[in-house]
Amino acid sequence: MKAEDFDRRFDAGEDVTADLDLGTARRPGQEQRRVNVDFPVWMIEALDREARRLGVTRQSVIKVWIAERLERIGS
Repeated sequence: MKAEDFDRRFDAGEDVTADLDLGTARRPGQEQRRVNVDFPVWMIEALDREARRLGVTRQSVIKVWIAERLERIGS
């Protein structure tokens, strides 16, 4: 399918998801890279308590808190 045809169908509100390879789709700027961080035990225990309270993983808590802080400082 030509890009013009795809754009026309999309702009017309047609469902074009069947024409996409969602298995290889990527969100720009959302690529991930693994990092290792050592935390003191008391900090891990506090993170785990908060994660249990929220019903999410420790990693989720860490990611959200760091993202919030970075947004606050304008990075």
